[in-house]
Amino acid sequence: MNLSKIKLFALIGDPIEQSLSPAMHNAAFRALGLNCAYVALRVPERFLTDAIGGIRALSIAGFNVTIPHKIDIIGLLDELDESASLVGAVNTVKNDRGKLIGFNTDGEGALRALEGKIRSVEGKKVVLLGAGGAARAIAFSLARADSRLTIANRTIPRARALASTIEQKLGMNVEVVSLNRAKLAEVLRDADALINATSVGMYPRANQTLVSASMMHRGLVVNDIVYEPLRTRLLREARRAGARTIGGLGMLVHQGALAFEIWTGKRAPIKVMEAAAKRQLRGESR
Repeated sequence: MNLSKIKLFALIGDPIEQSLSPAMHNAAFRALGLNCAYVALRVPERFLTDAIGGIRALSIAGFNVTIPHKIDIIGLLDELDESASLVGAVNTVKNDRGKLIGFNTDGEGALRALEGKIRSVEGKKVVLLGAGGAARAIAFSLARADSRLTIANRTIPRARALASTIEQKLGMNVEVVSLNRAKLAEVLRDADALINATSVGMYPRANQTLVSASMMHRGLVVNDIVYEPLRTRLLREARRAGARTIGGLGMLVHQGALAFEIWTGKRAPIKVMEAAAKRQLRGESR
């Protein structure tokens, strides 16, 4: 590696210590023989403006954005891609000869992971649990792909606000229901896919699930975006019901692969990135 000509990429956020992105991207760079490196940079909220100035000064070629900066960074960028403009959040930035362009690959990453099992979501009924940041990006991608979307959330006004925004921007009708077990069981009866975009199932609620096996059916595809643990309670319940499952690494790897392609213009080595993420989760060294 020629260190004097290396292209630098980064992740900014707070916290960033547990991120799998450096492992994924550096493995991808090695696999394609690219003279690039990826680092995680902790940036507290109060230093975001300074950090973006530093990125410009150092000519960092591209970077990912995680909590708590996905919305606040918008005002510091030069341009937004349609993906970020629609969702109102940024997770990927490309430095195009000094112009910082924001993208959002979260929703498309989740969609690619889902369509790996279900082929196309067009005309399919998809039930999405949650209405927060991740759910918002996923909901827009599902709506753009012409799925029949139902959003289930504890706070109904928040879910309705998201549904209304999608309807205004994309002209798509979105159903909204509460996270009530009886209501969820009803909407899941004829659903093609279920996506959990809440934190339920993540530590410290690792043994909890919003949907049990009795509420699911064979033929349903169940995608949990929680990736630690890899086999969440929801996915275990889905297997008991005979449903097909997608773990949280699917969305993580695909959103990372999309960022990689935006930055490099090269096809991302998906399997290499997934293997690197799994090694990192298991605490293994290369």
